[in-house]
Amino acid sequence: MYSHDIIKKRILVFGANGMLGQRVINFYSNQVNIQLLGCSFEKDPCFRDVDYKSCDITKREAVKDIVLDFYPDYIINSAAFTNVDLCETERETAWKINVKGVEYLSEASRIIDSHLIHISTDYVFDGIRGPYDERAKPNPLGYYGRTKLASENALKLSGAYYTVLRTNVLYGTAENRPDFVRWVVTSMKKGNQIRIVTDQINNPTYIDDLVQAINKVHEYKKYGIYNIGGREFISRYEFTLRIADYFNLDKSLITPITTEELKQPAKRPLRSGLITIKAESELEFKPHSINETLAIMKKELSL
Repeated sequence: MYSHDIIKKRILVFGANGMLGQRVINFYSNQVNIQLLGCSFEKDPCFRDVDYKSCDITKREAVKDIVLDFYPDYIINSAAFTNVDLCETERETAWKINVKGVEYLSEASRIIDSHLIHISTDYVFDGIRGPYDERAKPNPLGYYGRTKLASENALKLSGAYYTVLRTNVLYGTAENRPDFVRWVVTSMKKGNQIRIVTDQINNPTYIDDLVQAINKVHEYKKYGIYNIGGREFISRYEFTLRIADYFNLDKSLITPITTEELKQPAKRPLRSGLITIKAESELEFKPHSINETLAIMKKELSL
């Protein structure tokens, strides 16, 4: 059992090696009176100087042992099977990670009255009449969205203290986890032609804005569902043009296409995005502009 002396908040991060998990670990490791434990499927962590345990979220007893041993005040679950197309064919794996894993976390957190903060997605919607607020009726198009909606419903039925943060088009800096912005910049700097869809509309979410929202959730002890997204609702193509403009890249390398032309296994919600008024009023959520975030990334990555 870990020592409780002088520790005000004990935070357990599942999916700690992922893009969001790394930024959560980075944020809390710089805070005072926080004891952190990161967990991921991999044997070793992507970060230093923070306690880490390898754990398969699909193993009920392993999840329970980690939670009951560490006894966290808060559990942040950023673990997920997020490959939208693979979810269509690897359904059993997607369900085990995205749904059963959440059930196991909620069971363990309920025993010790821990507050479970879970990350969800705009893919719970069909993208016909977006953007969406928290009261909109979900209607996922693909199996990924179905698993994420099922995870939300599992939490509602769990009896655990929980908060769901829905987000979309997450981008930002993380070790060994290239995001959309970095892919666009590196591809275009190499002179590669890239094909970008014009008919998918979202409000891209900067990863550190989501981390700040997570922090506000437990600072204010807020429960239920909150939408977290960026300020600007734009198509993926317009987002790419903004990236190219900021980094002075050759926009002739960007080929506009439709989603249908990609012939992807999974359907995508097209007119989507998340309305964040509730988070702005109740969590003091203040997202950065796209240009502000690109400036931060340019400095962090020396792009």
